[in-house]
Amino acid sequence: MNQKERNSRMAESTSERELSRLSPDEVALELMKFIAVTTGYGRGTPTTGFGSKGPRSSEEYADSLIELYERCRSLIRKEPK
Repeated sequence: MNQKERNSRMAESTSERELSRLSPDEVALELMKFIAVTTGYGRGTPTTGFGSKGPRSSEEYADSLIELYERCRSLIRKEPK
């Protein structure tokens, strides 16, 4: 399955009607999943040559996803100006 198909499925699975019934934490989780899937957030970029640390460990990847969730959560709970 390519990236475009994944994005389409995610958009279909979280319709506006479904999002309106979700708690702010659940909306933040859906946003975090969308960002992580579409951008590869937290996975690092394995490259050849000098200057790269290599692939991230599973603990580092989990930490980056938790950080992303917290950022999404604070954004969802933010008061509009």
